[in-house]
Amino acid sequence: MNETVLIVDDSLTVRMDLAEAFTAAGFETLPCASAAEAQAALGRHEIAAIVLDVILPDGDGVELLRQVRAAPATQGAVVVMLSTEAEVSDRIRGLRTGADEYVGKPYDSAYLVARMRELLRARTGGLPHTTTVLVIDDSPTYSEALRACLEMAGYAALSAGTGEDGLRVAADQRPDAIIVDGVLPGIDGPTVIRRLRMDAALRGVPCLLLTATEGSEAELRALDAGADAFVRKDDDLSVILARLRAVLRATSAVERNAEASSLLGPKKILAVDDSATYLHELADALRGEGFDVVLARSGEEAIDLLAVQSVDCILLDLLMPGMGGREACRRIKTTPVVRDVPLIMLTALEDREAMIEGLAAGADDYISKSGEFEVLRARVRAQLRRKQFEDETRHIREELLRKEMEAAEANAARRLAETRSHLLEELERKNQELEAFSYSVAHDLRSPLRAIDGFSDALLEDCAEQLDTRARHYLQRMRASAERMRELIDDLLQLSRVGRADLSRQRVNLSEIAHQVLDDLRRGDPSRQVIDQVQDGLTTDADNHLMRVAMENLLGNAWKFTAKVERAQIQVGVTHSDRGPSFFVRDNGAGFDMEHSKKLFRPFQRLHGERDFPGTGIGLATVYRVIDRHGGRVWAEAAVGRGATFYFTIPPPRAASQS
Repeated sequence: MNETVLIVDDSLTVRMDLAEAFTAAGFETLPCASAAEAQAALGRHEIAAIVLDVILPDGDGVELLRQVRAAPATQGAVVVMLSTEAEVSDRIRGLRTGADEYVGKPYDSAYLVARMRELLRARTGGLPHTTTVLVIDDSPTYSEALRACLEMAGYAALSAGTGEDGLRVAADQRPDAIIVDGVLPGIDGPTVIRRLRMDAALRGVPCLLLTATEGSEAELRALDAGADAFVRKDDDLSVILARLRAVLRATSAVERNAEASSLLGPKKILAVDDSATYLHELADALRGEGFDVVLARSGEEAIDLLAVQSVDCILLDLLMPGMGGREACRRIKTTPVVRDVPLIMLTALEDREAMIEGLAAGADDYISKSGEFEVLRARVRAQLRRKQFEDETRHIREELLRKEMEAAEANAARRLAETRSHLLEELERKNQELEAFSYSVAHDLRSPLRAIDGFSDALLEDCAEQLDTRARHYLQRMRASAERMRELIDDLLQLSRVGRADLSRQRVNLSEIAHQVLDDLRRGDPSRQVIDQVQDGLTTDADNHLMRVAMENLLGNAWKFTAKVERAQIQVGVTHSDRGPSFFVRDNGAGFDMEHSKKLFRPFQRLHGERDFPGTGIGLATVYRVIDRHGGRVWAEAAVGRGATFYFTIPPPRAASQS
């Protein structure tokens, strides 16, 4: 059954255009002209995705989105907001309310369909499907005959008439194999295959090249282009099917990077410039290349947008009123979630110093506004290719590291079984060395830090009149750095102690611990007004000291990340399921993007900037270590600007590992 897309827009032209585009892409469509029609359709049909206009004749699209997210039957639907590019605040409001994407008008229907399919693929994790084969051939007769033959053999068939269209379909549909004619209008078959092999998301797709030429030269050209096999067009179709089955078998074991984003797929560009005229000229030029363009007119707007909207590339004007390009670039490149996004600095200044300043601020590239838009488009494509290459390299490196760690763990387990008594003695010796190291960290490293802090303070007090403003500023920064180093050492020591401490289980009252920790937080920050709700009777069999460490870190995080909320709320409670109780700490603070949730419990991984929410990045790693020591599990659910909930389980002692 095809997935159904609800299209809600008061423009008949838009509804017809989108219905045609989604239907051609294999979706069922339900066009609606008003919020009332949409609500009725939501009650009658199972909806997988929604395209929703912001301004409707009988209501607010964002309010309708809020209702969609509140209803159990539709809260999992993919929602793309569609509206005339207006205030940045409207885009932020839609995304914070729960939209998965926000596309401005004028839109590109091909981009919208491709982006919707990409979001659905991410939401479902890639559902099982019939083996799909893409046929790229400009002959309707031959293409239709081959398509019918493939479908009779049990394959799902797609078709494209040009190389360019074939690449777009490949990026959108991710076929299992591609059959491409060697001679095509526009780019030819070998070029199509070469471009596929350059794309991390598509290079593993097996390709057959069709040729009308006989002899070894044809085979050599096909293989040189990167084809897995070649067949002549005058061969019987059964031969093509046999070749197809062979390459599918040969590549079935090849691992594909399912998370990789295709270079040919939908890309979103954030353009930031205080000149409305230049900004719209730039947007028109980029949209002509198939990019979706988000417009911001200041550095402040860009920072606010990036907190809720993910983009693939940023174009940033160097000189703007308010927050200029250099400061905006610096803040972007120091924010963990967006610092890896390619950033190109734009300026009307054509001197060497301006270029150096832009690159020194952290920009990945620099281009003069006086240049041709074609050059800018080429630079954008180059940065996207670079980013994909870096992502692929990182993926390969992480996979190799994972396999090395698994092999090392397996090897260590084998050696442990063979030499258990010797390994226990070695571990005892290592523990003693670790204790000695911890003592050294606690005393030998703290002493010079205290000296740095003390002498800096003495200079500020005794020699203040002899120091200029810059010198005093440097000393203050030295003291702040020493204090941060001290906090980092303390947190690392606590993480080390949690991993080595003996586990002594007893009946622990988590409700009492939560009240005590919250009281301590209030005494340390009496100006805060935080509403807390701690469920009574939260008890479990666990180590009392370690559970207090975990609750201190979880509640400390909730306290910190609600600092900028008017009515801060923290809740501690428990949920029950067939697997047993899951305790939780919930807040209505800054939250985070769930795409980065895998980083949460790794040491030194932070999802917020140091200026907004200071910290060492050790707290959640400590929580993970505590829960893991009890044989439990810890995870989080959150949304940007909508708070976070951290859950953890403590299995009964007989089911938990006390190692």
